[in-house]
Amino acid sequence: MIEVLDANAARRWAVCALSALGEAREEIDALNVYPVPDGDTGTNLYLTLESACTAVHGLPRDAALRDIADTFARGALLGARGNSGIIAAQFLRGWADELGAIEMLDAAGVKRAVTRADEQAWEAVGQPVEGTILSVSRAAATAAVATAGTSLRDVVSAAAAAARRALARTPQQLEILRRAGVVDAGGRGLVVLLDTLESLVLGRSSRPWPRGHRASGLLPSVDREAVDREACRAAGGEDRAFEVMYLLDAPAERVTELRSRLAELGDSLAVVGGGGLWHVHVHVDDAGAAVEAGIAAGRPHQVRITAFDLPRARSGAGRAEIAAKVGLVACAAGPGLAALFEAAGAVVVRGGPGRRPSTRQLLDAVHETGARSVVVLPNDSDTLAVARAAAEAARGTGLRVSVLPTRAQVHGLAAAAVHDPARAVDDDLVRMSAAAGATRDGAVTVAVRDAITTAGVCRVGDVLGVVQGDFVIVGQDVATVAEEVGARLLSGGGELLTLVTGADAHPDLARTVADRLHRHRRDLEISVLTGGQPRYPLLIGVE
Repeated sequence: MIEVLDANAARRWAVCALSALGEAREEIDALNVYPVPDGDTGTNLYLTLESACTAVHGLPRDAALRDIADTFARGALLGARGNSGIIAAQFLRGWADELGAIEMLDAAGVKRAVTRADEQAWEAVGQPVEGTILSVSRAAATAAVATAGTSLRDVVSAAAAAARRALARTPQQLEILRRAGVVDAGGRGLVVLLDTLESLVLGRSSRPWPRGHRASGLLPSVDREAVDREACRAAGGEDRAFEVMYLLDAPAERVTELRSRLAELGDSLAVVGGGGLWHVHVHVDDAGAAVEAGIAAGRPHQVRITAFDLPRARSGAGRAEIAAKVGLVACAAGPGLAALFEAAGAVVVRGGPGRRPSTRQLLDAVHETGARSVVVLPNDSDTLAVARAAAEAARGTGLRVSVLPTRAQVHGLAAAAVHDPARAVDDDLVRMSAAAGATRDGAVTVAVRDAITTAGVCRVGDVLGVVQGDFVIVGQDVATVAEEVGARLLSGGGELLTLVTGADAHPDLARTVADRLHRHRRDLEISVLTGGQPRYPLLIGVE
């Protein structure tokens, strides 16, 4: 039994909670009928917590509790999946905010933490609904605050017990759950987290999962297809075809306007975060409009768009397609990259450092596709605004033009690889967005002047390693720096490594880097492409 939550206890809880969610993942997936019956809530919560644990693993052993909590919450935010995942991430952010100035958490601190976490979780959701994870959170916070006892054990046990009771009540609060004979999936996930905390505090093994919550608890007579349809109607989302998620760099004052715009576009809205970094989740019909709303507010990245496996999503009912053929425009930083994009069916505009395209060039390329629906891949952060201007001009002529905010050449390559001009434009956009969003980017370049970078001072001739747009390594050897960039990208997982050689790359560079990385990851699939881009001997992508 422990009397306070210190840094060591926080680390232990993180590991135990991840393990418990892993055990309960399939059960929670099977409970998932609201807001959309896509059967992935348990998986999303597990992946969210896995991202948080990975972030904490990188901290030094003597890290303070407040640093662990902040890193854990930020890791959850960056890796949050699904509506329940981002609500859970905001719940963890509430705990972290309370721990910002203390070294350990006692009973009184837990009361403040669960209250703050609950308030922030409710604020994050566009249209809060009773009978969900939010009801479970509110019950836990209310019980913790009302506890007369002053021990950590009393407060945590009260919160966990109240969460279990609230979970059992969710079918009474939400008709779709009652009809399906299940409790709320997201609420079940939060109960797992609180049960694990209670077990840690009491010094006992984790609570076994009650069979009554499992998928076997479905009523024998339930019409699953009817339940699925009712779930969509209950969420106001029967016509919602896509789930859109992305991280957003934006000031807090832009978020209120973003929430309003996204609420107009769809439902199941949640915008969580703080300190300039936000995680956005919404269900919509127009995926492109949801991404563009993020662009208007700040800088969206790690965009993920998923088509729901529902009859209307499959048939496309309720969505007017302008044309069957989808055109593609891609900005290429080198002749080899241009050839790759052309092979994928794109009209190519030469771009890259020192040769960024104009609005006129991109507009001409849009018209050159001959399609009424066109997707533009800028493949460079500095080209994004120009691409948006060109798209706006093209729309004035009656075309439907969507800008996929790819900020690196490897993002564009991933998107172009799954492009199919015969698909409906929304379906094609979804697949390309998912491919680009699942790709992490890196690069290696050589300094042409003395400068101060985020990795430290560099001199002319130093080799610089870039990860996700930031300079993170200053070295002397191109292959060594490239290996380190690849290793950092792979630290977050990945199955496919793409190496794109530049105009000035040594002939053996890609092979050397591939061999070194392959020694550590025998299962890794490595693809080497000739890009011919200037200034960057190697571009690196991980999917």
